[in-house]
This record gives sequence, structure tokens and C-alpha cells, in this order.
Amino acid sequence: MTESVTTTQTPDSGPGGYAAARLRLLHEESRPGPPRRAALARLTDDWLAQLLGDAPGVALVAVGGYGRGELSPRSDLDVLLLHDGSAETGELAALADRVWYPVWDLGLALDHSVRTPGEARKTAGEDLKVHLGLLDARHIAGDAALTAGLRTAILADWRAQAPKRLPELRELCQERAQRHGELPFLLEPDLKEARGGLRDATALRAVAASWLADAPREGLEDARGRLLDTRDALHLTTGRATDRLALQEQDQVAAGLGLLDADTLLRQVYESARTVAYAGEVTWREVGRVLRARSARPRVRGLLGAAKARAGRGHLPEAATEAGERSPLAEGVVEQDGEVVLARTARPERDPVLPLRAAAAAAQAGLPLSRHAVRQFAQAAASRPLPVPWPSEAREELVTLLGAGESTVEVWEALEAEGLITRLLPDWERVRCRPQRNPVHRWTVDRHLVETAVRAASLTRRVSRPDLLLVAALLHDIGKGWPGDHSVVGETIARDVAARIGFDRADVAVLATLVRHHLLLVETATRRDLDDPATVRSVATAVGSTSTLELLHALTEADALATGPAAWSTWRGALVADLVARVAAQLTGEPGGDHTAPRRPTAEQERLAIEAWRTGGPVLALHAQPGAPRDQGDGPAADGPEPIGVELLIAVPDQPGILPAAAGVLALHRLTVRAADLRAVDLPEELTAPPGAPAPGTGVLLLDWRVAAEYGSLPQAARLRRDLLRALEGSLDIAARLAEREAAYARYPRRRGLHAPPPRVTVAQGSSQFATVIEVRAQDAPGLLHRIGRALETAGVVVRSARISTLGSNAVDAFYVTDTAGAPLRAERAAEVAREVERALGG
Repeated sequence: MTESVTTTQTPDSGPGGYAAARLRLLHEESRPGPPRRAALARLTDDWLAQLLGDAPGVALVAVGGYGRGELSPRSDLDVLLLHDGSAETGELAALADRVWYPVWDLGLALDHSVRTPGEARKTAGEDLKVHLGLLDARHIAGDAALTAGLRTAILADWRAQAPKRLPELRELCQERAQRHGELPFLLEPDLKEARGGLRDATALRAVAASWLADAPREGLEDARGRLLDTRDALHLTTGRATDRLALQEQDQVAAGLGLLDADTLLRQVYESARTVAYAGEVTWREVGRVLRARSARPRVRGLLGAAKARAGRGHLPEAATEAGERSPLAEGVVEQDGEVVLARTARPERDPVLPLRAAAAAAQAGLPLSRHAVRQFAQAAASRPLPVPWPSEAREELVTLLGAGESTVEVWEALEAEGLITRLLPDWERVRCRPQRNPVHRWTVDRHLVETAVRAASLTRRVSRPDLLLVAALLHDIGKGWPGDHSVVGETIARDVAARIGFDRADVAVLATLVRHHLLLVETATRRDLDDPATVRSVATAVGSTSTLELLHALTEADALATGPAAWSTWRGALVADLVARVAAQLTGEPGGDHTAPRRPTAEQERLAIEAWRTGGPVLALHAQPGAPRDQGDGPAADGPEPIGVELLIAVPDQPGILPAAAGVLALHRLTVRAADLRAVDLPEELTAPPGAPAPGTGVLLLDWRVAAEYGSLPQAARLRRDLLRALEGSLDIAARLAEREAAYARYPRRRGLHAPPPRVTVAQGSSQFATVIEVRAQDAPGLLHRIGRALETAGVVVRSARISTLGSNAVDAFYVTDTAGAPLRAERAAEVAREVERALGG
């Protein structure tokens, strides 16, 4: 490696002069990195001081990167000739020429200016970039008092103008990121200008100099140093002043840094850039919070004064207390000042699910996780990790996090910055920051997996198991961290990860199939003859079932959309859809179950049903203990994962409005429905009816709920029964109460929330011979099941039974309905009911 330097024969550039000394220094292998940069700055200082000579009332000042003592081999020399205004213009010009021309003669780039301290301050006030450079001003030669005075004035100006300057600086960083992209994911990154690069690191120094906020220090200087080392090696390799790490230079740069290969180089660069980028996110949030607080103080003081002036006021104005308000999001998690923080009662060291619960709540609310909270999670996870397999709640929270859409990314990055992702999923380390050399891909492997989950979140209405779709999206390329075919290797890893996070054997098998064949549909559709029956048979054999086929179809689209614009098109989508339709037709011969078939109630359910029949009112039983873990033995697997929460049994004589009333009462008591089953229980004819009871043979509805408290402890069964009686009698207006709560939530404009896909309500043709099946797929929300029940009630249909599932943040519900005569609905009527329900849900 050689550096191209013009060696004009002058006293300062001869063999014994600056040029020769500079070349020797740059090629000393014993002093790479910070020592070489500092030595190069000192060497340059001495040379420029010699050029300046004795000049009263003048100082030579290094600014920018040179001011920080961070000269890379081909860095510009940023120099200010500072004078006190006493010299004549001609004298100053001659003095400047005495310094500038030797630099130019050597072929070095020079960024120079000649100013008085007053002129320098004025220019800095008009030009943000000039002000940033002067923050790193360092004396080289001449009148040191001039330099010291300028530094003091520039720093004082910066701190005084920080409320105006820092928003400008943030906007500058954002514009630069839009132009140059994100350094942690670019195959040919700009080490200086891209997001997470050296410019951003310098901006963080400027924020710290303002005294308004400070960047996280852990790892930041090391990350910045590695980026500088990479730029040094790039300059020496190319002999040019470039900051773009081009593909053809990466192997040589890696060798210059003593790294194994170009991929190792990129992973190191990516990791460093992520550290800088995350520090920037945290720092700019803190800046925004401080500036908002400063602007609110005069307003709050005015409100407080007005409040004190009014007699009889027993509380402060709402605006006066808003800044410190803590709004609950989940158990142990609250929102404060636009961030998700721990509740005062939270105990991370005793609650291993808390990190995932907080992450899911933050992503669903569209809010960032507080860095302090994430650090607490990391410390607690080190001492008390999640048990393996994970409890059901942990798995559900992971699915909820993945299903939040775009806001998942920021939360995931926060967890990854503190090492929580690899602690939760050890196999993630092999794909973390791993570059993809295929130009079609725009992300690293790990970010591509997260982006695929983001895309899959918008497709969850198309599948019956959105939880499997989201986890498959996260794992589909997990095999790229190991040698061999990543689909084959990934199948094995996916089995291990799925079992680790608590899926049963049947779901593990489905996830493994999805990972193994995630490229099957697009490769077959674009490379094979779809009119050949053997093509369709081979895909049907690999997939095995229509439910897996619909998951694979959605995964294929999400994977392609997350890859890049070249990976998906209308043409590819049409080919894949055609193949899926043909394979589905091949698989339709498989028998399907009918959930309306009579099932014998348990002894407790029968007891509750008889009591409800005899009393003529609802009877409740609340079992306040978590459900047992799923049987991992040789018995038949249940349909879907074991729901979390506690069991609530409600038996009530059959009458209109039971489903919306019961669901509404649960919503009022802040109980989240994780799963539910509704069916009629026919009582024995030989029972003797007490006075006031329904006639023998009249059905009793049995509702088997699995619920979880949003916050705190569960309500007492007696309170639930009392409110259910009032709802059935009409004295409790559930819809109005829920609307009041929704209006209260609307008071928090900071909470952005996620942009969930619209609800989808369909008729499942041929799913039952006894009833019409209405399927609802929607974003889970308080009162959702109540609204569905009211819509079905308004449509004039009878709910014969129902199967309710909440998978992460997605509700996947099936309602078996009949007309008032007990017959399935006609096709036209069923479609009309589905449309009415979808309209009621805002679809």
C-alpha cells in the first residue's frame, strides 16, 4: 500500500522534511489507529508552526477533525488564521500565503480561512457547520491567548444558542441520513456521512458541549475509533481522500486492519455504526425532552399563578401536571414523557417476562423504550433469565412485539443494543450484523428478518395462525449464519428456537416446514410449468396442508417485500397466487373438523349449567391460577398453543345478548381475553324445574374464557356476576362506559400507536354442516369482542358457538351462527352479515 504524495523539493518537503516524515509515519505498522492519528497531527502542527514563524497578534488554529487530533492519511487540513485586526491586509495575505502554499505544493487538501475573533463568531452564528468546526478549535502556533479567547466565546455562544442550534443540527443529521442511507446496512457504506457514521459521532460531541444532554458513553468511543481506523486503512489502500468503502476495496482494507476477510470487516463496521446510531437516537430524544420541558416552564408557572389566584380551587390545571404524568401500558410498564419506562412497583429481577412485556407494549403504542429501562432489563436477565421452554406469556409477548409493524424496528434495536436479543435467542448472534452480498438484498441478515416480520404483520389477516407467520418471518433466514444451504440448516435451528420459546410439537413442525420451504413457492412459480400436475403434486407434498400453505404464501410475500423492490412484482405475485390456488385444490381432499359437534361438558361445567338453570341467572367460577404447560408427550397435540391467563367459566340460561354482555363486562374490568369457547349445553329432561326456572330441555350457554388482567390483580367473581346481571337487565350501558374510556385514552396525543391492517370478516364456506361460520381477524383491542357480539346481535343471527383466539396482538375468532330457526344462513345472507360486522369494526 502506497500513498500518492507529490514531493516538490523545498526545504520543508525534502527527504528530511515533513513529507518524508509523514510517509514514514503512515507506513509504520507498529503505530496504527489513534496513536498514528495523534502523531500525524503533532507532526503537522510542528510543520505549520514552522511555516507561520513569529507573527505577533496572529494565531494558527486547527478546527474540525484536525482540531480533534484525528488526521487520517488523506484528511483535509482545516485551519483558521486568527488575527487581532492590527495587521494590514497585505501583511495578512503574505502571512497566509506563507502557510497555505507549502500545503498545496504537497498535494494536501486545505480548508482555510482568515478571520478576527469577532468575524469568526459572526460566521459561526450564520453557518452551523462553521460553528461545529470551531467547537473543536485547538491552538497550533502564535498568540495562544487569541485561541483561548475564541474557544471560550464559541463555547459560550453554543450553549446560549443551544435551544435554537440543536434542532437545526438534528435536522441536518436527518437530511444527511436520507441522502446517504444507514451505514449499518449498506454494502458500500459512506463511513462519514451515512447514519451511524463519523458525522453523527461528531454531532453527539456537539450535543454534549451544549450541556443540555449527553450521549451514552459505553462503547461509543470504541465504535468511533473503529470507524476511524477503517477510514485510515481505506485511505492507505486507495491513496485517495474517500470515505466510501467500495466492494473492490474491502478485502484489502480488511487485510490492512488484520481482519479475516471482507465480511468480518463489514460486521465490525456495522456493529460500530449501530452503536453510534443508537446513541444518537437516545441522545436526540433526551434533547427533545429537555427543550420541551424548558418551553413548558413559563406556561406552567403562569397556570400555577392563575390557579393560586382563584379561590376554592382544589387541584392544579391539567397542563401543569401533564409533564410528569405516568400512563399505564401493561403490568409493570408505563408511559412517561413520550417514552416507555418501568412502573414504580416493577421488579425486573423477579419478573423475567417483563422485558418482552415492556417491548411489546412500547411497540404497540408506537413509543421508544427508555434506555434506563432496557439497561435494567439486561442486568436482570443476566441474573434471572427466562426459563426454557419459555412460559406462554413470554411467547405471546414476543408475537405481540413482532406484530406491531413498523414500530417493532426501533424497539428491537433498543433491545439489541444492550444484548437482550442474543440473550433471549442465542442463535441470533450468528446472523447479527451479517452482510448479504446479493445486491437484491438491502439489509443485513438480522435486519432483513425483522423487516420480514414487519411486512408479515400487515398480512396477518390472511392466515389462521398469525403467531406462526410472525415467528416464521423472524426465523426464515436464520440458517445464513452457518455453512451449507441456509434453508436446510435453518430448518434444524428453527426447530430448536421454536421449542425454546414454548411452541408445542405440532407448531414446531409447521415452523420448521415454513423455514425449510420459504423459497419453494416463488422458485416453483417462476421456474416450473404450473400446468404440469407433477409440479403441483410436489409442492402439495412438501407443504402438507392448506393451513401451512396459506402461511407459506404470506411468508413468501413478506420475505420478498422485505428483500427489496427487485424481489417482488405484480407478475411474481400473480404467478405465486396461481400456484397457491392449484396446490390448495390438490389439498382440499383432506378432512376438516366441525367445531360445532357436541362435546360432553366436564363435571364442573355441568354443575354450573344446572345451577344456572335452577336459579335462572348467571353462575361464575374463576380459577385464579395459570394454565398448566402443554403436554409434550406422545398424546395428540391440541389445536394451537396453550393460552395464557386464568380460566373463567360462565353458565347462563340461553337468551339474546349474552356474548356482547359478557365480553363487555370483562372489558370494563380490564380483563384481556386470550381465548374463549362458547357453546350450548342441553340439560337432562328428567330434571325438575324449580319455580321461575326455564322449562326442562331449554339450553344453557356455557362460556369458557381464558383471561388476564391488564394491570394489577383479578376482580372478584361476585363483582363480575353483579355487573353481568346488570348488563343483561339493561341497567348497565356497556357501550357508553367503553366509549368514555376510549375518550379518556384520546387525551394522550403523544401516543402514536401502530398502523394495524384493517379488520377482515369472511364467511368460511363448507366449514360446518350445522351452522354458518363467520371468521373475524382484527387487531386486538379493549371491547373488540363486545363490538363483534353487538354487530351479530344487530344482524339478527343466533350465535350457536364460538372459538376465540388472541395470538399476540391479533384476534382470530370464528362464530358459528344460524338464523332464528336454527338453520345455516343462505350464502347471500351470510355475506351480508360479514359485511355488517366488518363495518361495525371500522373496516
